[in-house]
Amino acid sequence: MIECPIRLYFTIDTSESIALQESPPGVLVDNIKEFTKIFAQRLTDEYKDQVRITWSIGGLHFSKKQVVFSHFSTRENFIRSLSRIRYLGNGTYTDCALTTMTHEMTHHFPGQKAALFSVVITDGHVTGNPCGGVKMAAEGARDQGIEIFSVAASRNIDEIGMKEIANSPSEVYRDDYIAVDIVNGRPKIMIDSIDRIIKTMKYKAYLQCYQHSCLETPGSHGPKGYRGAKGAKGDIGRPGLKGEKGHWGDRGIEGPIGRPGGKGETGFKGDMGETGADGGKGVAGLSGRNGTDGQKGKIGRIGAPGCKGDPGDNGPDGYTGEAGATGPPGDAGEKGDLGRPGRSGLPGPEGETGSKGDRGNPGYPGQPGAKGPSGAKGKVGSKGEPGRRGDFGLKGKQGRNGPKGDKGERGPEGGRGQPGEDGLKGAKGDQGLPGPRGQPGNTGRPGENGTMGNLGDPGQRGDTGPRGPKGDNGRDGFGYPGPRGPTGDRGDKGREGPRGGRGECGPKGTPGDNGTPGEPGEPGPEGQPGKRGPRGDAGIDGDVGVVGDPGLSECDVMTYIRETCGCCDCEKHCGALDIVFIIDSSESVGMMNFTLEKNFVINTINRLGSMASDPTSPTGTRVGVVQYSHNGTFEAIHLNDSNINSMSAFKTAVKNLQWIAGGTFTPSALKFAYDNLIRDRKRASAKVSVVVVTDGRFDPRDDDSLLTYFCNDNSVVVNAIGVGDMFGQTMDDMILDSIACQQKNRVTSMNRFADLVAEDFIAKIETVLCPDPVTVCPDLPCKTEPDVARCTQRPVEVVFLLDGSERLGMETFQHVRGFLHKVAETLILSRSKHDRMRARLALIEYGKVNEKHVAFPITHDPVVIADGVARMPYLDSSSNVGSAIFHAINNIVSSRGSRQARRNAEISFVFITDGVTDTKNLEEAVGAMRRAQVVTTVIATGSDVDQQVLLKLANDDQDAIFKGKDFSDLSRSSFFEHFIQWIC
Repeated sequence: MIECPIRLYFTIDTSESIALQESPPGVLVDNIKEFTKIFAQRLTDEYKDQVRITWSIGGLHFSKKQVVFSHFSTRENFIRSLSRIRYLGNGTYTDCALTTMTHEMTHHFPGQKAALFSVVITDGHVTGNPCGGVKMAAEGARDQGIEIFSVAASRNIDEIGMKEIANSPSEVYRDDYIAVDIVNGRPKIMIDSIDRIIKTMKYKAYLQCYQHSCLETPGSHGPKGYRGAKGAKGDIGRPGLKGEKGHWGDRGIEGPIGRPGGKGETGFKGDMGETGADGGKGVAGLSGRNGTDGQKGKIGRIGAPGCKGDPGDNGPDGYTGEAGATGPPGDAGEKGDLGRPGRSGLPGPEGETGSKGDRGNPGYPGQPGAKGPSGAKGKVGSKGEPGRRGDFGLKGKQGRNGPKGDKGERGPEGGRGQPGEDGLKGAKGDQGLPGPRGQPGNTGRPGENGTMGNLGDPGQRGDTGPRGPKGDNGRDGFGYPGPRGPTGDRGDKGREGPRGGRGECGPKGTPGDNGTPGEPGEPGPEGQPGKRGPRGDAGIDGDVGVVGDPGLSECDVMTYIRETCGCCDCEKHCGALDIVFIIDSSESVGMMNFTLEKNFVINTINRLGSMASDPTSPTGTRVGVVQYSHNGTFEAIHLNDSNINSMSAFKTAVKNLQWIAGGTFTPSALKFAYDNLIRDRKRASAKVSVVVVTDGRFDPRDDDSLLTYFCNDNSVVVNAIGVGDMFGQTMDDMILDSIACQQKNRVTSMNRFADLVAEDFIAKIETVLCPDPVTVCPDLPCKTEPDVARCTQRPVEVVFLLDGSERLGMETFQHVRGFLHKVAETLILSRSKHDRMRARLALIEYGKVNEKHVAFPITHDPVVIADGVARMPYLDSSSNVGSAIFHAINNIVSSRGSRQARRNAEISFVFITDGVTDTKNLEEAVGAMRRAQVVTTVIATGSDVDQQVLLKLANDDQDAIFKGKDFSDLSRSSFFEHFIQWIC
């Protein structure tokens, strides 16, 4: 017997889409555990009495996270570990589960050879691909030698997703294997699937382990065999190596001139720049040309005091003025300086001897006269009487300033003089000519003797000479002066003497030569603007301009006014009303249905009129929203949110809600909504209404007693809406009745989420929430359109599918091109391929089954979009929309196993068709769109359309079909704006 080891690994899906497929929730997970237990028990150790098989079994279960419940061990240990499985009930990340399975099977047994098999039990649905996608993860497992069997948990599966997991050929590894089936209303473990998988695994292991040893003799050539049947289509090959760089192609034909781009949004104000360094002094400029005489400038400001100038020459003597009226005595001034003596007057005639007058004042001393001859000694005369005072002589020239006299005594205080009249300001006189040089003044008195100077420093003592011999005593002699000795050496410079007095003024010098021109001064301050000039002559008429765009229609003008000021909208008054929507964001709802829930909230509030501009106001309508999944994922738009002060702000906040794709904890969500939005925040005078949208089932781990949490408050009215889930399961009426406090008239059931946005149902909810409204509308001809941001606050992938059949026509084809150009210019496109917000576009034109042209894949680049639309050919063929849908899902949304659309982005398919098409595979294609969570919109024109096909493409949503008389209507303002608001 040959030993043949087999390592078998079970990968079990315990997400919400599995747990809630059957009632009660979680029972399907228990049945899958029983299927796995029976599978392990039916493993035998021998095959054809030739090999002995050794089984090592392990496993994990997964949702958003992966939990290894058993490492590789024996059958007995593995069966005991199955009891550890507790379903997780969140989203489905199958790619991460396959990656973890590959790691567990290959990294714990290095160097050991064994046959590797994995059994993946799931439903094929995924809510995200954070680990690279299912195809890539499955190919990575196959590269490690792992053979994967894909087993359906039940009949509610996505077959395409199941085949992506299984090895090839699918007839072996996905041979309609199923774990649990419903037979006569009861679950049944499918033993047949277990036996077929075990048989296949043993045979594959036998081929790896057993080698035949036979007598080998060369035989004769056999007859030529028949030609074999065509083999099955192989898997998609890996991308080839990058080719060599090609030669530069010929320059293409110059494309048409594009339309001018729309005005960009105003940028944000830039930050203040740093203070620049002081600039250096500029180079002296060239001398300017003589300018024209400018207008007289305004009086400048008073400048800084100038430097003191040289004393000017004495001007000519002024005329003697007339004596003025005697003024009141002034204050006693200080004693003036002594003036120069006046000239002697002419001797008057000898008068008669008058009577003795009063003693006169001593006169000024006269000039000394010439010395006369000595006269004879006269007799002593009698004392004469003093003469009268002579007339005043002519005023003398002003003398030099004498020495400052002593301060005089203070005179009596004089009265205040009358103010004189303001005289007119005289004009400035011309500068006078210099006067004649004055006579030299009298010789000044000799100066007083200066003080005695300081004694000089004593000189150095000379050396003592040798003592001479003592001489005899001589007699007294006499002598004559000797000759003059030689001149001595020049002495050292003496100290600087005291500064002498100021000399007489010399004659005025001649004007000096002009100096060299100085450097230009710094520019002065900017002058004030001059007076406005005279009005110019009328210009000549300009050329005729280009033809302008057509003017706005009446509806366009009213639409602009409404969007600008909102003063012309109808106002519906419902009184003080607080509304809270509680919407299901779990995995069982699905992304497309979650989008329909958000549209239901927006459409309902849009019909209830204006909202309260101040959330704290006691009147008006306030709206809150809670989206829920499992615990810890609840998100809310609060009633008193200060940012939600308009309809536009509320719609933007609802659009920004993202699908959580987790478990369903409905009771906890009801408690969260009441505790956080209603209990302490409701207004005393307001009517409180709650609308709960769910599929009627919840996670059994949640506290079901919380279903009646709202029933303890009689002021709150609860409306429960139950909708069938993504698997077509109906809602649980008992749960809905509990939510609505057993008020059956407050419970609404429907089969599809698309019915939420139906016009008649929105009108019904409007009546329930606001039964007696007061509506005031102006008499306007145009209908109000909702105001929605143009795809700026959320990610949207818009894929256009254009019907290029012969029914379209070349003229209409050109209109569609213009429409697509306008859409690309209007939508706010993503800034880069990694941008998680805003819109990206793709365009595919389709004809018959195998005839498709991808103008451009999903992109944000406006250049690629414009070039793709311009180069798109007109197919002029038949039409098959089903194959185009499959191609868009497999090659535009996803490509080569990797998802091209952004994670959590809304995928929007826009069909431009009249519905007249081949309906082959149409039902399967529509089902594939639902599974891919695609939101659809249809644009159709004319009266010759297939309404049934259009409704199927629009998921039976009549509001998602846009109709016009012809394709020229596509670019009309009202039609175009409505379309943009719909897809955003």
